Amino acid sequence: MKNSTDERSEKGDAHEKGMKIAREFYFDSAHSLPKYEGACERFHGHTYKMEIVVEGNVKKDGMVLDFTDLKKIVEEKILTVIDHRNLNEILKQPTAEHITEWIFSNLKKDLPSLCSVKLWEGRGKWVLIEK
Repeated sequence: MKNSTDERSEKGDAHEKGMKIAREFYFDSAHSLPKYEGACERFHGHTYKMEIVVEGNVKKDGMVLDFTDLKKIVEEKILTVIDHRNLNEILKQPTAEHITEWIFSNLKKDLPSLCSVKLWEGRGKWVLIEK
């Protein structure tokens, strides 16, 4: 027997104001920071963690956005370009801030419901851009 919450969820009106969904991705890249004085001015690499958040209403299929569709977009627009690459070939000063801005701007066209991008440069260091 279904309860009223199940019925509202199936109709798609349980969360009229919308929801946020997120997916995490990982990539490895190298870079140097030519305008920086210190160890990071030398060529080095990181394992990055990236969180992509989209926001929207739950559609009739019960989803804001299919996680598989989100994965395809991020792989095509971001990961194929920056994974196992020299980020200095893409950005003049590839700081975590500039990389996050680049990711956000390259996803916005294909993900108009993009809410935020959070990028970890290794452990414990991150940058967040919110719409």
